[in-house]
This record gives sequence, structure tokens and C-alpha cells, in this order.
Amino acid sequence: MSWPPIDADHCLVSTAEMVALEQEWLASGLPVPALMEKVGLAMAAWCLQQPGLLEQGVLVLVGPGHNGGDGLVVARELAQVGIAVRIVCPLPLRQPLTQQHYQHVRWLGVPELEGEPDPDDPSLWIEALFGLGQTRPLPLGLATLLQQRQRTQPGRLVSLDLPAGLDGDSGRPFAGGAAMASATLTVGLIKRGLVQDCALAYVGRLHRIDAGVPRRLFPPFSNRFANRAVLMIGENDLQTLPRPHPPRSAMKYERGRVLVVAGSERYRGAALLALQGVLASGVGSVQAALPQSVAAEIWQLIPEVVLAAALPATDQSGLDWGGWLAGHDLQRLDALLFGPGLGENGGDWAQQAEPLRTFPGLLVLDADGLNQMAASPCGWQWIRGRLGPTLITPHAGEFARVFPKISLDQPLEAARAAAACSGATVLLKGAHPLLASPQGSVHQLISGNPRAARTGLGDVLAGFTAGWGAQVISDQTTQQSLDEMLAAAALLHGEAARSCDQASTARAVASQLSAMVLHLNSPAG
Repeated sequence: MSWPPIDADHCLVSTAEMVALEQEWLASGLPVPALMEKVGLAMAAWCLQQPGLLEQGVLVLVGPGHNGGDGLVVARELAQVGIAVRIVCPLPLRQPLTQQHYQHVRWLGVPELEGEPDPDDPSLWIEALFGLGQTRPLPLGLATLLQQRQRTQPGRLVSLDLPAGLDGDSGRPFAGGAAMASATLTVGLIKRGLVQDCALAYVGRLHRIDAGVPRRLFPPFSNRFANRAVLMIGENDLQTLPRPHPPRSAMKYERGRVLVVAGSERYRGAALLALQGVLASGVGSVQAALPQSVAAEIWQLIPEVVLAAALPATDQSGLDWGGWLAGHDLQRLDALLFGPGLGENGGDWAQQAEPLRTFPGLLVLDADGLNQMAASPCGWQWIRGRLGPTLITPHAGEFARVFPKISLDQPLEAARAAAACSGATVLLKGAHPLLASPQGSVHQLISGNPRAARTGLGDVLAGFTAGWGAQVISDQTTQQSLDEMLAAAALLHGEAARSCDQASTARAVASQLSAMVLHLNSPAG
């Protein structure tokens, strides 16, 4: 069974997918007016639950299509409970159903502004201009008005479905800009663009308006989304989080075995933070190949770690790992983390990394491991020769170095393309991280804390995914795919960063992670 389930609470859809779903739904006999009424009533109910926003009245910006019709239903409902509502129609109304709602709202006595609204107007603006399917920039006058609104009354605009001027797939504003909402009420299913990092400033708080999308439109009743689903995961999914279940009688070597190759004279702390992430996962056995300066102290700092090697520095002050790795037996390991804080190497990647290529377990390539591979003549194509599964954990800059021909304009599609061509699982880090599998499925974290982007948290994440993945590899009973289990690990890391109340440092987050895993593995968890 998929984790999380492929349903309305988890699917992230492209605008084309949403349009196709709506068309099939309406073709079943559902009247368009009934759907508009249901959506508009739900939007109005949300507004009424925010009385502080409505105290100074409401101005609804009505667009020419069905998004404008939704706005008019909201205007009607708010007016009928005594809210001071006005409407403005910057463009001629095009859809007959929207025209009918306009006629009724005007009959109710809702006033209409004749000219352009004052951007300094203290009332709440409800922006219902275009919604789904925007493909071109806003008219200049509207774009200017919305920019002035944000400057003079920030936080006093709510968008219906999609902020005007925002691409629903990429999350980027069209030329000329987009509305900046304090909240966006999106209809039916959440559009992918709304949760991308570049969209967060425009979307504000995101709320899904449940339009009652029928279960028949999802697997197993429909093949829609079955093979290439994009699923969002967040705090609520911790309750169903898949996790390794080693036998109660398992010894430490049966609970996952990890080797960490990390750190350098310049980046000593990266090795320690990565090891703290590994240990937080609950893995059974941890070894480490470390720079000599860290190796000398590791028994005092993290006594649980077995020192596999104390490695010298390269001429560039990086970690000289190649010679040692060639003579070390990796076959008894379940996972290997390679990269945090390694610095520059200068050697022949393909030759030195041959033991990594033939390693049958999970290889987690992070940070300078990615940079060293990217600098080699083979680049990302080296991954295609791997004998075991590979997880790479780039941030945007590292991604661009590893995959220079893949544009990051649409991060979700970029991660998916990188996974498809390389054969690696790609964890693209950001405010809302993405995990893309080589088979085409994508998980996106949506409930993390964007402020958690701090020094060292990437090292903790790399270590935690390696430790978690090692347990998955050693657990022969799991029903979930490795990619789903790695997505679960990424979610745990994000939730630890969000919920940690000790401090926001990487060490504090590692401690929070350890406590969360302990709770999950307790009988009550």
C-alpha cells in the first residue's frame, strides 16, 4: 500500500491534471452550478471563521470566469450575515454563470465600485480574479494595483484557488508580478506550484477547500496518479509513518550497519553532526572514517561510534579517503554515508570511488561527495553504474553542479528528471523538500519550518537518512518501498526541526530526532 495514500488529502496536482479531473467529475452529471455553490459556501465559511479579518469590511475583486463566480458566492454569503461587502469587476464578466451570480448579488444590494479601488483601503480584499489555468501575465493595471496593495496594506488580501499572476505548476509569478496573499483557499486538490519554495511569499497560509472530490477519481478505482503520483506529507502523516520493524530478538548488527566517511581539517563539525544524525535514527551499528583530528577525540565526543580509520588530509586540506577505501571491506554494511564536510580531494573520482560503485547497500551521497563527483569527467552518470540503491541530497547549488543541463525553474520536475536519468533517489533540499524516485513518484514535505535552514542541519539529515535507510535494508519484512521509507525519514527530520523547543541548532534538532524515534519505537508509539 502506498504511503501516504493517494487521495485528496495528499495529491499535489498540475493544473492540467486538475482540469482533467474536474472534466471527468462534471461529465458524471454533476451540475457546474452545484459545484460552484459548494465551493463558494466552503470559502465563505472559512472567511467567517476569521472574524478579525472582516471587521473593516470586504472588497471582492471579481474576475471574468468561474473564479469570479466563486468570489460572488462568497460576497453573497458574507453580505447576508451583515458583513459590509463591496465588489469590483476590473474586467468584463465572461461566463454566464458568473453573470447570474453578479446579477443576484447586485439585486441583494451589494454595492459595486465604479472606478479602480484604493490600494490603501483598510477592508479585506478577496481576490477572485483568475484562479486555475493562468497562462499569461496580468494586465498592467491589475498588476500595478496588486503591487500597491501589498506595499500599503500587507496581509489584507486573500486569494481564491490561486493568487492572480502565479503559475500553478512552477509557483513562479508571471512577468509583472502576482498577488501576495496572506492566505490562499485552493479548491479540490492542492496545485503543485502553491507549495514550491518560490511561491511561499505569494501564497501565504495555504488551505484546501474540500469540494468533495469523489473517491472514484483515485486509485484503485481510477488509474489516475497511479504511477507518477506527487504526494505531500506533513505533520498529520506522522500517525501512519512507516518505519523499520526489526525482530525483538535482533542483535545490533541486525538493526542496520552504517559507515560514515565525513569531515576534514576544515570541516570537523560536519562529521560530528552527521554521526549525531545517524545515531538519532536508532540504527544498530555505526562506524566512521574521520579526519585524524576528529578521530583522536571521537571516543570522548560520541563513544557509541566505532572508529574505522583516522585519515590524513589532502594538499587542499580535504579528507584523503581514496587509498583507505580501496582496502576496506564494505560488503557487511547496509548503508554508507559519504560526503559531509570532505572538502576538496583532487584525485581521480572514478578510480577512487570504485568501491562505492560496487557497494551493494544504500549509498547516501551528500555535500562534498556530490561536489567531487560533479567535478569528475563522468559526473552524475557515475551513479548509473552503481550496484546498489543511491540517495543524493543536494541543495539547489549542488543540484546545479551535478545536473547542469536540468533547469531548476520547476524544482519538482527537475528532481523527477534527475532521478529518472541517474537512477538515484533525489532529495532536493529547501523550505519544502522534494524526494523523487527513479520510478517517477514524488513526495514533498509541506509542514516543515522554513527557518530551519541552518548550518549543520543538512549534515544531520544526511546522517539520519543513512541510519534509517540501513535499518530498512536490513529489515526484510517491510511492506513499503525504500523511497517511501526515505521520505518518512525526511519528514521526521523536518518535523524535528519544526517542533524542537530546546534551540534551533543542529545538535538540538538531532536530540529532538532521537526523542521522536524513541517515542515511535515505544509500545505507545
